[in-house]
Amino acid sequence: MILDPNFFLKVALALVCAAVVSFAATPIIKVLAKKVGAMDIPKDERRMHKIPIPRMGGLAIFLGFMVSVLIFGKMNREIQGILLGAVIIVILGVMDDILTLHALPKFIVQIFAAVVVVLHGCRIEHFMGFVLPEWLSYPVSVIWIVAITNAVNFIDGLDGLAAGVSAISAGAMLIIALILVPDTTAMASAILLAAIVGACVGFIPYNFNPATIFMGDTGSTFLGFMLASISIFGLFKTYAVISFAVPFLVLGLPIFDICFAVIRRVSKGQSPMHADRGHVHHRLIDMGFSQKQAVAISYLLSAILGLAAVVLTDRGEVQAMIFIGAILIVGAIGAVVIFGTHHKKHEAPQQTELPEENAPEARKEGKPETTDTQPPQEEEPHEEN
Repeated sequence: MILDPNFFLKVALALVCAAVVSFAATPIIKVLAKKVGAMDIPKDERRMHKIPIPRMGGLAIFLGFMVSVLIFGKMNREIQGILLGAVIIVILGVMDDILTLHALPKFIVQIFAAVVVVLHGCRIEHFMGFVLPEWLSYPVSVIWIVAITNAVNFIDGLDGLAAGVSAISAGAMLIIALILVPDTTAMASAILLAAIVGACVGFIPYNFNPATIFMGDTGSTFLGFMLASISIFGLFKTYAVISFAVPFLVLGLPIFDICFAVIRRVSKGQSPMHADRGHVHHRLIDMGFSQKQAVAISYLLSAILGLAAVVLTDRGEVQAMIFIGAILIVGAIGAVVIFGTHHKKHEAPQQTELPEENAPEARKEGKPETTDTQPPQEEEPHEEN
């Protein structure tokens, strides 16, 4: 790492600028979301909120990011492709938050946006020290971008979860980029990542429990798309053997969640996009943790993985030990959470059937006559549309 005070100041200003714009724009976006009907209506027990809450807050994150990058960043062909793809993703997200689109057209547009990025030269060229042939590099890059885009979207299930995890992941990547300075790619990546961190930080005060606005697909898909694209631009470009491990560590939580979700659903004969209540954050809630506790645990796991990625980059002699240790720790925690006893936090108390003569009085008071009720159908707000 070469300490350049001017560059560090530029990175800090990019972060602060994005945070200020995002924080200032969120109340405006909240009003706009109400006017255009971008509201999250509580329909079932899976939603933690009880009243309609505006979504589309990710538009404020996007505005904070773009203003910061346009002021402090330098454009090249790859960055232009990333920003163009991001605009496509945000337009798709806004439409989805307002109209609730079906999964297939959204998936097609995501692939198109990823292709735009790859065709501008931002693609995975090396993997584990080997040069990938072009015919393999292009599809692998597209798959990576689309997968991480949806992985971050999948974890957007609790107040402040996706924004915080994205900020932590981007922060870890930012530290890695600063370690690699004065490499020109690392310097360009640092500005992009600082803008991501700042935009998330500016939005979190409105989104943390109890949230007054949700980021919606506009925010979750944008953050996933940017983290995936920047990881290619700044990390997968390196020929070093460890270059493949760092992005997997930094984005470890959403990667684990989406992989387990796909395996779980396919094993049941369901579509990978089928809604269920099996995500890591759902399991934490069902184990008895509060929303804030579940989010804090997720933050901690992301921070541990991010720290491991930083050490892996900076301490070459302990690369293998850190990588294996991080995998073992997260794997052990994940096994306990995912395969442990799965209890519902809120179970209806056992009640005896009321005598016949008391039944009219019970109905009058709004009390259940028996416990023979059927739970409402569960649905996944982000994945089923």
